[in-house]
Amino acid sequence: MAREPRNRFTSRSQAAARFVAQRGILKGFVWGMEKVTVIDRQKLAGVKRPFVVVANHSSHLDAPLIMGSLPRPLARYLAAGAAGDYFFDVWWRRGLTALFFNAFPVDRSGKNPRNINAKMLLQHDVPVLVFPEGTRSKDGTMGHFKPGGAALATATGVPILPVAIIGAHQAHPRGSKWPKSGKPVAVVFGAPMRALDTENPTEFMARVRAVIADMLEQHSTRILGTTSLGQKSEGDKK
Repeated sequence: MAREPRNRFTSRSQAAARFVAQRGILKGFVWGMEKVTVIDRQKLAGVKRPFVVVANHSSHLDAPLIMGSLPRPLARYLAAGAAGDYFFDVWWRRGLTALFFNAFPVDRSGKNPRNINAKMLLQHDVPVLVFPEGTRSKDGTMGHFKPGGAALATATGVPILPVAIIGAHQAHPRGSKWPKSGKPVAVVFGAPMRALDTENPTEFMARVRAVIADMLEQHSTRILGTTSLGQKSEGDKK
């Protein structure tokens, strides 16, 4: 039998505190700072927990944008994977990350993988948010997607919800200390995806990445007035 997750991931009182933190504080701040557009949220109709949210990653705004844009029933227990060597290295950052994002640590070194924690959460009806690039893009282009999130979805039999984040890099690029106000950003939801019988996790994640790249291409011009920054191909990472 799977080991029970820590109470904070499924606690109703913790979920109530997160509602205040996420919807009252964090969403109020981000939506007040930036011009946020949410696209195709109707594609999530009928989605039930658990699931894996997979998104491109170029800004500290990404997780707040996703959690603030998801329908509340889907966001209530969503747990975000966060870099263990940064967000869990000191007590105050660990506490804030847990409060605002229901976060669990991800080991980016690969020496001591912690994705078993994500699998455990999914097995106990807790959806997870992963950024398969592993770190924020330096220039806004979408890089290689590691297959871990697809492996999790396949192993637990849950769908992946693909999400494209547009404009977050321009609003709060890597290295900046504070978001630039008034920037247009968008969260685009795709239809739930499941692995095909013939796909391994690498192939499944490549298909998810292609869907997110298509969403970036389809909507970036309207949101930003420029072409998408997500067109970097799998073979063009240097």
